[in-house]
Amino acid sequence: MTQQAKTNITYRQVADYIIPNIALPAEANKPLGVWGLKRKDHLMKHKRVQFNIMLMNGTLWTHLAEIDEQASDMFSQIAEQMKISEGITEQLKADDQMEWVAQINNIEARAREIVTSELIL
Repeated sequence: MTQQAKTNITYRQVADYIIPNIALPAEANKPLGVWGLKRKDHLMKHKRVQFNIMLMNGTLWTHLAEIDEQASDMFSQIAEQMKISEGITEQLKADDQMEWVAQINNIEARAREIVTSELIL
C-alpha cells in the first residue's frame, strides 16, 4: 500500500484534460538586464542542476536580479577607473573623436571580460 502525499494543488479542466494550476512566483516578473540574462544562459547551459534547484525553490529570479545589479555597478566602476588611469578625457573626445571611440570601446570590452569572468561564470 502506497502512502499519498497531501498537497494543496488545484486543477482546471481544459477539454478532456485536467491540468494543475502551477505558476512561477511573482518575482519572475522583474525585468532582467544583459548581465542577468547572461548569468541565466550560463546556468542553463553549464549548471543545469543548480538552475533547476533555484527555479523550483523560487530563488532564481532574485539571484539573477542581484547578479544583474552587481555586474552593472562593477562594469561602471571598472570602466570609469580605466578611463581615469588611461587619461581618456572629454578633451580627447573634442580633439579626436575616432581615437576617443576606439579607446572607449577597448575599455568597455576589457571591463565586460572582467565582469563576465568574476560574476557571470
